[in-house]
Amino acid sequence: MLGLPRKLTAAITALVGGSLAIAATVTRKAFTNDAKLGRLERELHLERERTDKQRAEDRKADADRLERIEGDIRAMRDVMFEAFQRGRTD
Repeated sequence: MLGLPRKLTAAITALVGGSLAIAATVTRKAFTNDAKLGRLERELHLERERTDKQRAEDRKADADRLERIEGDIRAMRDVMFEAFQRGRTD
């Protein structure tokens, strides 16, 4: 009769030990996933900052180019207007 309680105690101990091992594994995976998620969020934030900076630089370059084009158009308009005025006075 004494063998049964020992076997039951051993089985309960094994069950509790196995449950603790599973809980430890799940907890470790959860912390690992949280760490990965945190790293990915930081990388995403840095990538967004880099992209925003690049877009701002691109917008500045486009604005500068547009300003030069508009200046060229005004200069050409003035040249054509002068040529037209000379043509009318000649």
